[in-house]
Amino acid sequence: MTDVKFNSALIVGAGAGLSASLARALASEGIKVALAARSTGDLNALVKETGARAFACDAAERGEVEKLFADVDASVGTPDIVIYNASFRTRGPFIDLDPLDVQKALAVTAYGAFLVAQQAARRMLPKKHGAILLTGASAGVKGYPQSAPFAMGKFALRGLAQSMARELSPQGIHVAHVVVDGGIRSAHRPDPADRPDSTLDPDAIAESYMHLIHQPRSAWAWEIELRPWVEKF
Repeated sequence: MTDVKFNSALIVGAGAGLSASLARALASEGIKVALAARSTGDLNALVKETGARAFACDAAERGEVEKLFADVDASVGTPDIVIYNASFRTRGPFIDLDPLDVQKALAVTAYGAFLVAQQAARRMLPKKHGAILLTGASAGVKGYPQSAPFAMGKFALRGLAQSMARELSPQGIHVAHVVVDGGIRSAHRPDPADRPDSTLDPDAIAESYMHLIHQPRSAWAWEIELRPWVEKF
């Protein structure tokens, strides 16, 4: 584990599940947490539990992202950890896909990640310190049938992470892409009775994120894959 200190974190695309687990893990280490989502009403309980601050933001809108970072700078502190969890998914036969839905999938999953990561990097580079983590999926490694828009967005996200890592890592910014290969367990998505351990525990995923954040810079990972031990790949 590295002894480099982190003071504040921003999670974009916050909600229940993974983002909530990440917020708890970060707060448990005394790191101040900011949560950003299109709508913040569902974050009230998490805010109360973790002491986080919630901000409304459409990550696909440049002006809103710029305002988000300015507001976080002023109220929580300039984030030295930024995690991008936002995505939009639309499915269906390729010839029936709505082009507007495809456009939204790319805007939220990839373009929004670019906007957020750019604002984060601009703040981290002068200090040569920070971590930017992008949440990917197996769809960013292989495209599945009837899921072209999700694959397009997640492939773009992975390419963004790889390019950023090669450029920014030598300047002290740890960029990492996390391939989440499988469904994430929740109250609405429990493990089937006949398939225990077939989903990923969000708290376990958060532990891996924290390990990435604290990796010594002599052994940084730019990408890790996480999947249940019974998942085929």
